[in-house]
Order: sequence, then C-alpha cells, then structure tokens
Amino acid sequence: MAKIILTQEVNGLGAAGDVVDVKNGYARNYLLPRGFAVVWTKGGERQVESIRQARAARAQHNLEDAQVQAEKLSAAVVSVPVKAGAEGRLFGTVKPASIAEAIEAAGLGSVDKRAVTIQNNIKKTGRHTVAVRLHEDVVASVELDVVAS
Repeated sequence: MAKIILTQEVNGLGAAGDVVDVKNGYARNYLLPRGFAVVWTKGGERQVESIRQARAARAQHNLEDAQVQAEKLSAAVVSVPVKAGAEGRLFGTVKPASIAEAIEAAGLGSVDKRAVTIQNNIKKTGRHTVAVRLHEDVVASVELDVVAS
C-alpha cells in the first residue's frame, strides 16, 4: 500500500489535501502521472496543511457560486444534439462530456465532465434527468432534452 496526498478531488477516494492509502499500482500508474496526488512524506504534512487552508478559503466562495449555478441549471432545459435513428434510438449513448459541452453551450457556466452523473444510460431521444455535482455540498438536477441532430 502506498500513502499519498491528494492534490485534487478524486471520486470515491477523497478531496484535495486528504492523506489516503491506495494500492501501489493505482498510485504509480494513475494518480501520480495525472497529477491527482503526490507521494506522502514527513515534509508533505506542511503541504497538506497549505492545501487544506487554500481549500477552506475557496470553499465558501465556491459554495455560493455553486448554489447560484445550481439554481440556473435546475430551472433550465439543456438541449443535447446526438446522432439518432428513425425511431429516436441513439447510435451509442449520451456521454458526460457531451452533457458538459451542452451545458456550456447553453450559457449556463462550465461544468467538469467528471461531475456529471448519469443514473441510467441514455439510449433514446426525449427528456432525461442527470445529476451534476457542482460542490461537495451542492448537487443540481439538470433536465436534458436529447434531440436528433
């Protein structure tokens, strides 16, 4: 097991500044090369504190922004154009990245594709609902209108 310090939020693992134990291969092959984490050292404890302080300072400001954006997203219907057959059946499924792009194209702010959660695969045109995590305390429910392009 490798002890690491997360530099960014990682789904299912923790938030920035958390010290976690993960398997060596996961740390070596995924987290460290992508910059999601750094190896824990005794000197790293100071780094953990600075990351936590910076996160706490941003958290209040980001929470207010996330609440405002969540209200906008919940009130709007986002149109997602996709390739579809004659009966409304899609060629593939709607991906979180295309949902994030559609939200940004609609002028509702930028959303990270990793924050989009699709409960059931979207395989038909029509209205669908997805969850978007804007902050650790704020989750917006977004209504999608999947249309054939």
